[in-house]
Amino acid sequence: MKKVLVVDDDKELCALMKKCIEQEGLSAIVAHEGMAGLRLLENNKDECSLVILDVMMPGLDGFHVLQMIRETSNVPVLMLTAKSDEDDKVSGLRLGA
Repeated sequence: MKKVLVVDDDKELCALMKKCIEQEGLSAIVAHEGMAGLRLLENNKDECSLVILDVMMPGLDGFHVLQMIRETSNVPVLMLTAKSDEDDKVSGLRLGA
């Protein structure tokens, strides 16, 4: 079964996204910080078909996580953010989201 990796520090939002993803017949795996997300992706690289990635996380932010993902993978990445700044949107797209 294909998996969706959700990386976000908001645990309630992750639980909601996981529930919605599973209702669509997919499997969801969740990490609450960037390095944990990278480890999960590495351990599930052949099964992950999508990464949903929060931009604003403590420690390693979403832009750095995306940059590290792109060093080894072409998995589609959706950036999840409350930011509305156009520069942030452009940065995410330039990094490969």
